[in-house]
Amino acid sequence: MNVINGIRLVMSEVFNMSITGNSLYDEEGSKIIQDIMTKAAEKGVKIHLPLDYKEGSAFSADVPATTRTREEGISPGHIGLDIGPASVKLFSEAVSRARTVLWNGPMGVFEFDNFAAGTRGVLESVVCATERGCVSIVGGGDTATCAEKFSSADKFSHVSTGGGASLELLEGKELPGVTALAEKPQ
Repeated sequence: MNVINGIRLVMSEVFNMSITGNSLYDEEGSKIIQDIMTKAAEKGVKIHLPLDYKEGSAFSADVPATTRTREEGISPGHIGLDIGPASVKLFSEAVSRARTVLWNGPMGVFEFDNFAAGTRGVLESVVCATERGCVSIVGGGDTATCAEKFSSADKFSHVSTGGGASLELLEGKELPGVTALAEKPQ
């Protein structure tokens, strides 16, 4: 399992890798991280966390991207806006071994060209995996948008714009729209 997007910073912070800089941090979400890691270990699931990051001094397309390692952390006053090249390689290797990929959330701020390389690199690895027979599901508006931006939406097994709903369905929660359709008289 690859952990990317904003959750990567929460997980890294929880495991005493103070890397967040001025990045968003979900205090409430941080409380369940250890439980997730324990359950993953019990089930033999390897969690892949980024090895490096692309940071910027502001949430802007005009700021330069600087690569920082996990050990260096995000610089004070900066924001983590993408994964770095070592993380792209790590995640791409994991994707290459997968039989199913559920991708829900871009690696970084792909709308900004200087912070799009992580998303594009992992996207390309998922496309390659799909070509070799992997089932690839893109779930989420932002993820579907990046697939469109990089002219790849037709290269996945399935693309959905319902990211949150997709995760809730996998979690076993009832989705009101699906329930209404299922209960509709024939």
